[in-house]
Amino acid sequence: MTWQEFAEQDPKLAALGEERLDRHGLVMIATLRKNGWPRISPVEPLFFNGQLYLGMMWQSRKALDLLRDPRCSVHNAVSDRHGSEGEFKVYGHAIDVTDPGERQRYIKAMCKKIDIPLEQQDFHCFAIDIDTAAANTLVGEKFERQVWKAS
Repeated sequence: MTWQEFAEQDPKLAALGEERLDRHGLVMIATLRKNGWPRISPVEPLFFNGQLYLGMMWQSRKALDLLRDPRCSVHNAVSDRHGSEGEFKVYGHAIDVTDPGERQRYIKAMCKKIDIPLEQQDFHCFAIDIDTAAANTLVGEKFERQVWKAS
């Protein structure tokens, strides 16, 4: 399910997710290594054209993981040990974006977002097909959990 489809089904949770995942301009992605062990890596998210995109350096280990096994989890950056910023997680599958037009639009949108010109070069671009999204929010002294699952 695309980010837009998720947002149509649960607009409040999707808005919270977009704010948290985009807050620092960096998220953590969990992928599966060839030997089955997890790999945690930073990556820049981009919400554009109804999708959650993740761009990666050409032949980076995390990109190779996703090409081999597209299962992944995306988590917002948390910098407070008390979790007062809240958490947001997306579980799904990474779809390799190979369409030249879509990749060009991704580059243009990312350049606009980070205000840095990017040269057209080899890179990996993935759109996240969302299976589940979850948020933890500190309310008083307790965490409130929200969960959405694709139907």
